[in-house]
Formats: sequence, C-alpha cells, structure tokens
Amino acid sequence: MQLTFNICSWGAWSPQYQQAEDWKHWLESAPIQEELPHSPKLAQVPAMQRRRYSKLTKMQLEAAFQCDAPTPCRSIFASRHGELNRTLGLLDNLVEQEPLSPTAFSQSVHNTASGIYSILKGDQSSSTSIAASEETLLQSFIEAYGQLHQDPAPLMLVFGDEPVPEIYSQFTDETGLPVSMAFVLSPINNASSNATLSISYCDNEALASTQALSYGALLHGLANQRNVSGTLSNHLWKLSFE
Repeated sequence: MQLTFNICSWGAWSPQYQQAEDWKHWLESAPIQEELPHSPKLAQVPAMQRRRYSKLTKMQLEAAFQCDAPTPCRSIFASRHGELNRTLGLLDNLVEQEPLSPTAFSQSVHNTASGIYSILKGDQSSSTSIAASEETLLQSFIEAYGQLHQDPAPLMLVFGDEPVPEIYSQFTDETGLPVSMAFVLSPINNASSNATLSISYCDNEALASTQALSYGALLHGLANQRNVSGTLSNHLWKLSFE
C-alpha cells in the first residue's frame, strides 16, 4: 500500500513553535522560554467565545486557521485522546456531587473542534472525526486518501493531541505533545503544490534499519522545504519537494 498526496498548505502549533517560521528552528538548541503559552491566543475568535474552548480545541483551530483552507472545504479532525482532560473534569464533578457545566458537557465530545470550526467558518461541508489509538495520524491520512479518490477536490486534515491527565500517564508513552497540525491535501496529479507526501507500509526488517520520524521532524522539513523520511506507525513517510 502506498498513499501519495500534494500538501497545498499547512499550519502547526505547539507551545514552543507557534508559527510555520518557528518550526524552521526546531533542531536548534535555543533556550526554552520560562513562560510558554498554555494555548493559542486565537485572536480571530471573540473573547467571550474562545474562553469556553478547551486547550485542545484552541490548538486544533489555530492549526486549521494557519492552514487557510478554502471555503467550503471537507475536513478530517483527528485526535487520539480527544477531550479527555475536559471529560475527566466532568467525572470529578460527578464524584464530588457538583453540578456539571452545560458548556463543558456539550464540548466533551470527540468532534468538538470540527463542529466549532464549521460554525466559525460558516462551512457546512462534511467533516469526519478519527480516533485510532497510536495510529490516529496514519488512519486520518488513510481516510483522506479514500475521500480524495472519491472526490479530488482538496480537503483539510487536522491532527492534535495533548498529554493525558496524570492519572492515565502510566498507560501511554508519547513524545512531542502537545502539538497540532493541519494540512490542505489534494491528489498527487494536482500541480498546485511542490510538496509531496508519500506513506507506504514497512516490514520489520525495514523498520529496524530506518530512523523513526517525529512530528517535529516532519514539520521542520515542511517549514524549510527540505526532504525528510522516516518511520511512523509501522509505515515509511517521505516528504519531498520539487
């Protein structure tokens, strides 16, 4: 199996690398700021609205806004853990026999970010939410490939996750979080982009001899328009530029 895409535009956010320009310096050992932002500012959204959003929702919206997808545009929102931090807060409220916040309850579902994005953009295009454990990013690209095969019009893929609450940390081993990233993707025969991403299956021998690819390395390559490759979710990912 091999999946190929054109990356028409992209955006990404993490506390230390908040814009595309920042990801150019991902490999540099710059001193970490003492006060890193907890979440994006989301200046495009009125304060009374954005104060209700969770950190994860703000991260995904920020990456999507940076990506600047056309309207209308289909979307895929992917997150392994989704609104887990918000849901745990609601469970704590139940244990303490405290009233539940209607806003927190309504925004504790896995497709919170996709719903809010569609409202903010006034976009009624179809949107798919993906959660697939450690393979969430991979499965979201598989979903994108299937949709593009059916309809070649560009679509937007948004991925985001933050560390799980401390009570669940023993069950996960994840690096590179919190991070969000978004891509406008089109079929490989679309000549509107010089960035190409291919994803192909790796057997055990190839996995053992190939360097792993991190989220940061992928975004660093995009920011610098530099070819990168490596393994992620038992697949070989290759980013190339014409």
